[in-house]
Amino acid sequence: MSDVTEQAELTALQAALAAEHAAVYGYGVVGGRVGEQRRSEARAAYDAHRARRDTLVRAVRDLGGAPVAASAAYALPFPVRDGGSAVRLAARLEERVAAVYSDLVRAASGARRADAAGALREAAVRAVRWSGESVAFPGLAERSAGQAGAAGTTPSAPASR
Repeated sequence: MSDVTEQAELTALQAALAAEHAAVYGYGVVGGRVGEQRRSEARAAYDAHRARRDTLVRAVRDLGGAPVAASAAYALPFPVRDGGSAVRLAARLEERVAAVYSDLVRAASGARRADAAGALREAAVRAVRWSGESVAFPGLAERSAGQAGAAGTTPSAPASR
């Protein structure tokens, strides 16, 4: 693998890791607001994102990188005050994660590419379950300049003293 290819893969891995950190945070919010009937679904998604995050940490280290750290907090794309907004947040998290994994599919090769494609598929399926809607090519939708960061959240600014 050339240095340019390896660097592109490492960059995409770091972006996916940042998205997973944000998704784990976001599902903490979802789990606290979603109705009882969907709480187990939120817990399963939370666990899946934690497992993906841990896998990505190892992959970044395997390529000689220092894994990007999670932020202490993330600004959500909209207020999450009830079960309905929690469901919308879960769908948004999955859509954003799918987009980042789409980038990793393009940058990676071999087993890592297959794993990224699997993560993209899982996120797309969860997005459909949460939103009730699907897109033809998940992860490839145009991203507007005004969207929030990885997984639909933006790291919060550190508190000033």
